[in-house]
Amino acid sequence: MSIDKDLQTREIYTKAVCGKGRKFSQVTNTVTPPHAPTSILGAWIINNQYEAVKSGDNVEVVGTYDINIWYSYNKNTKTDVAKETISYVEVVGLAYLDKRHKPVTAEVSAVATQEPNCVEASVSSHGDSVIIRVEREFKVEMIAETKVWVVVSPNGGNDFDEKNLEFDDAGSDDYEDLDPDLLDDDLN
Repeated sequence: MSIDKDLQTREIYTKAVCGKGRKFSQVTNTVTPPHAPTSILGAWIINNQYEAVKSGDNVEVVGTYDINIWYSYNKNTKTDVAKETISYVEVVGLAYLDKRHKPVTAEVSAVATQEPNCVEASVSSHGDSVIIRVEREFKVEMIAETKVWVVVSPNGGNDFDEKNLEFDDAGSDDYEDLDPDLLDDDLN
């Protein structure tokens, strides 16, 4: 008796990761301090807050952060700190998207894999503001209900104890030559 005749499939609805994406970006922000800056002594970004919002086949990361610029003015005789809150929207495309998910059940989330960070700060050519170059990276996921198919035995799980199941292992060493460094780190 062949076991193939005894096996059937079932469709199961479950919540699963149905979309993933990642985006690295560089943006330029301009901060105009109350005094014309002579030189930049320091620049940092704090208080990054964001949320993920589904938008078609994309996820929008909507957030704000504070830029603090420590600068000198009046020909390097005085210093001050200029503070400004920046709003941003980062559209992250879903590189992986299961089109069979139920859209009404979709939930999205975002993680800052690289918090917004000031890479460069310089006095503008007009001398009245500071140009800040910021790098940031986000990873997003969409979880939704989707169908999965499973193989079932109408006789229950105990039936397998009595059968001799054989799996084709002709290609069992197909994976031995894989470089583990090339595997997706998201599988961990």
